[in-house]
Amino acid sequence: MLLRTRRCLPAAISRAAVHPRVSPALLSHGAPRQHGQVALANQGSGLQPRSGPIDWVRGSTMARANPAPLLPASTWGHYRVGMQARWFSSAGLPPHMVIGMPALSPTMNQGNITKWRKQEGDKIEVGDVICEIETDKATLEFETLEEGYLAKILVPEGSKDVQVGQPIYVTVEESDDIEKIPADTSFGGDHKEDESSGSAAQTVEVDAAEQSPVMSRISPAAKMLIKEHGLNASLLKASGPRGTLLKGDVLAALKSGTALSSAKEKTAPAAPLPQPARDSQVHSQTTSPKSDTFEDITNTQIRKVIAKRLLESKQTTPHLYLSKDVILDPLLAFRNELKEQHGVKVSVNDIVIKAVALALRNVPEANAYWDNSKEEAQKCASVDISIAVATEKGLMTPIIRNADQKTISAISSEVKQLAEKARAGKLAPNEFQGGTFSISNLGMYPVDHFCAIINPPQAGILAVGRGNKVVEPVMDNDGTEKAAVVTKMMLTLSADHRIFDGQVGGKFFTELALNFSDIRRLLL
Repeated sequence: MLLRTRRCLPAAISRAAVHPRVSPALLSHGAPRQHGQVALANQGSGLQPRSGPIDWVRGSTMARANPAPLLPASTWGHYRVGMQARWFSSAGLPPHMVIGMPALSPTMNQGNITKWRKQEGDKIEVGDVICEIETDKATLEFETLEEGYLAKILVPEGSKDVQVGQPIYVTVEESDDIEKIPADTSFGGDHKEDESSGSAAQTVEVDAAEQSPVMSRISPAAKMLIKEHGLNASLLKASGPRGTLLKGDVLAALKSGTALSSAKEKTAPAAPLPQPARDSQVHSQTTSPKSDTFEDITNTQIRKVIAKRLLESKQTTPHLYLSKDVILDPLLAFRNELKEQHGVKVSVNDIVIKAVALALRNVPEANAYWDNSKEEAQKCASVDISIAVATEKGLMTPIIRNADQKTISAISSEVKQLAEKARAGKLAPNEFQGGTFSISNLGMYPVDHFCAIINPPQAGILAVGRGNKVVEPVMDNDGTEKAAVVTKMMLTLSADHRIFDGQVGGKFFTELALNFSDIRRLLL
């Protein structure tokens, strides 16, 4: 299980000094280690590091300031990454390793444990999937780089907002050592929670967490309600884990009136007058219904990232909007021909992807992104189309790479596969990170027209509405004009005005309209 390299520490090194972060590259690849690098001590658990030589963990450690690169496994959705691994041995405890929450994407700083694939006592082999972690991008399967036995799960299934580096499970080398790991040992997890709670308590004037022996922590939502209603937190009953005062506890106290009466006792003068008492009753009647008029909706990590990026896009990217109606009848006739004569089933969106990709290839100025460091536009070497797919956890954008070089049937097959992966939360990072242009299609809904928000660093996104039958004059074969029913679809381009000006936008729509009017261009 372990690659052991003995190094004696200087006698002057104390426990407080046994905290330097270890390079993931050095530990993972067996490079020579520098003098002074030691295993991380178990903060907050009361365990002492082994005296004398320190045994090095073969797996790598991950520090948030220096994350290890992603190492994709042979199959999609599985990732072997550097882990926050800490190796310990002390009196009364067998040698064990504490594994922290890994960073499974470059922007991940916290994640959710959606499912444990291994349970306490299970044998672990290299490459086994330990658990499923929901990141800010997708739900990924976390593989172990070590073998041994899962001794203790520190973060239960379903836990939300687990910080990167926070201990999530403990392993041992031998099965006989599992029972020797105490069930009540925190392994440093409570230490981080106490620090975060203490820093949050400084911003709100509530000191009940320090005064009350029963209530040790207060959730942020509960603190806001306490401050808003001027309550005495030390008199409220906490029902959360480890004595945490939750928002529901405050709302229950407000509804019953006990919190308001306790607040009145705290703030009332020595000789209260009748008038303040009546005011308190009116205040109770007005605030209690107000607290029941809303409901918190828990956001997934993906939705939190989407909300942040959409706001940044509108604030930092100058949006230019251009719209055009295109006649959809040639496309619909071509789609029916493929189905009836060749047995090929494709959707309207598949053909739209091909038409947009060819338009971008013919207008390379539109297939670009803005380089902030150089303050100039950079043309992209390939045409990679991001497709908006709605999932239960939020909007995902899988990518059809080199879409201009693929056939419509190949695009259709790839879209189906990527959409299925996206809805199952199984997209690999390379399947949704990148892209040079996006398409958002709401044509399957009763939406005629809408404006989409650019997905940075891309420079454009095309919003596709539904097709509608309209009557308009058309030119007959003999050159005469007559009224006819045609199917029209509105396309709206949201573009980065630093890259798209009126000329580039006009050229793009000209090419795109030609692709819709002459479908044979898509076969070239």
